[in-house]
Amino acid sequence: MKKTILFLAFIFLAFQLSNAQNRKLPIDTTVTTQHSVTINGNPINYTAKTGTQPVWDEKGEPVASLHYTYYTRNGVKDRASRPLLISFNGGPGSGSVWMHLAYTGPRVLKIDDEGYPVQPYGVKANPFSVLDVTDIVYVNPANTGYSRTIPESGKEVKRDMFFGINADVKYLAEWLNTFVTRNNRWRSPKYIVGESYGGTRVMGLSLALQNQQWMYLNGVIMVSPADYKVIRVGGPVSDGINLPYFTAAAWHHKALPPALQNKDLLEILPESEAYAVNTLIPALAKGGFITDAERESVADKMAYYSGLSKKEILDQNLVVPTGYFWKNLLKDRGTTIGRLDSRYLGIDRQQAGMRPDYSAELTSWLHSFTPAINYYLQEELKFKTDIKYNMFGPVHPWNNENDNTRDNLRQAMAQNPYLNVLVQSGYYDGATTYFNAKYTMWQVDPSGKMKDRFQFKGYRSGHMMYLRREDLENANNDIRDFIKRTVANGKSAKY
Repeated sequence: MKKTILFLAFIFLAFQLSNAQNRKLPIDTTVTTQHSVTINGNPINYTAKTGTQPVWDEKGEPVASLHYTYYTRNGVKDRASRPLLISFNGGPGSGSVWMHLAYTGPRVLKIDDEGYPVQPYGVKANPFSVLDVTDIVYVNPANTGYSRTIPESGKEVKRDMFFGINADVKYLAEWLNTFVTRNNRWRSPKYIVGESYGGTRVMGLSLALQNQQWMYLNGVIMVSPADYKVIRVGGPVSDGINLPYFTAAAWHHKALPPALQNKDLLEILPESEAYAVNTLIPALAKGGFITDAERESVADKMAYYSGLSKKEILDQNLVVPTGYFWKNLLKDRGTTIGRLDSRYLGIDRQQAGMRPDYSAELTSWLHSFTPAINYYLQEELKFKTDIKYNMFGPVHPWNNENDNTRDNLRQAMAQNPYLNVLVQSGYYDGATTYFNAKYTMWQVDPSGKMKDRFQFKGYRSGHMMYLRREDLENANNDIRDFIKRTVANGKSAKY
């Protein structure tokens, strides 16, 4: 009897193993569903396609499979004239979840009006989505979201093909060529949007798409862009342009002197900006050879515009690290402030220190985004997989060498009279500050001949300014207006 039971158990286990599936993503697959949403009071029916599309190597073999979600409005008679918006997030290593489920897409997180998590987790209709004026595709680069690299049998993944500024731009441009071809969108006006590191990515893609894929764009949108020509570089410019962000964050927390605090934010930021450019950066350039009188004067003004004490600023030799600011601005109140969105508060083990224990805003966002994207893709869009959705994927070390993306954008604009740029930033973003974004915009075209094709929009929130409901509406309207304004409408591409 025991032998019979053991034999039956063995047969059952063998049957289970023979029918088990390896946990890997299909290389090339699509799931299509139908939906509707009301945008600005108008009902919109749309199709959602979510699936995977390969990245090919030079031999035509698949070396990665990228997961994407593609929304098209139904009932469009002339698809050729309808814009296509291609959306990336950043990191590097971040999935496309953030702008997909909180900004431009037809569904957004269930959060409160300021962006904080609400249970039960999930999604709701986005009444401000830009799907009324443009189709949208959200792309997850290699190892982010459900996207994965595919190693050759018995070999390591070709990391240098994916994980660096120039490699990232090159393979994504190739991937987009295939996507546009498969979906018959070559005639459509095209826009690319990138958030954070995605700002670097789309600056690079603007030229790669033109010069390597012969795909011309109407617009580049940079949301809270990270410019690696400034960030983490250090030096007078990198350090000095943080001051206006300090002013904004301190104003939000009512930590400025009354002369500033009693004014509106947009009244005081031009003052702080002018001081940073005209006085602070030249003073920092002098380093240890600044005169004592000038050092004292600068410390006084920095304290005035930052909410920190003069002594703290002198102790830092006038160069205040952002981490120190997040840790110490509200030290007397027993809290830290967030890095990516300084409206958020945190609680550290001890009040003294140089930087917070954790990022208060990011933990809040992961709290709401992670369950929502897993629910949404699997249950509403019916994309079933056991693969983990990587909010942040394994892409490091990341090669930042030979970063010419800022000049890539300049060249793309010079070659393409249709190409315009929109920059969007939150005033309370302490990671990729709004003034850094302005500075990047100023530096793209040293000639100044194309400055009328740049537009900057600021919002009273942080890195993901769209989490705040008022800014969700305003920022989407700004993209909507940008697209409407920059579609050619029969105008020739010439100077």
